[in-house]
Amino acid sequence: MLYHAHLKDFEVRKGIRQREITYAGHRKLKIYGTLKCASGKRMKRENRIFFKTGKEAISLGYRPCGHCMRIAYKQWKSELVLQSK
Repeated sequence: MLYHAHLKDFEVRKGIRQREITYAGHRKLKIYGTLKCASGKRMKRENRIFFKTGKEAISLGYRPCGHCMRIAYKQWKSELVLQSK
């Protein structure tokens, strides 16, 4: 997990090229998605957090984005509904 506010722009680009950064999330809303997500591109730098894998994000309590990761979001949502029954 890397905080965008603690990284310089060249460090972010390097991490993406080296595949150390593959997902981004909103640290307050606990949502993660792809780097190309329109919703994710609008968030403030101080709220953005980067992950290497989706499993890392999920293990830290983040949920998939409903826009860019629709299938994973639906799976997460259905598991949540099953747990509440």
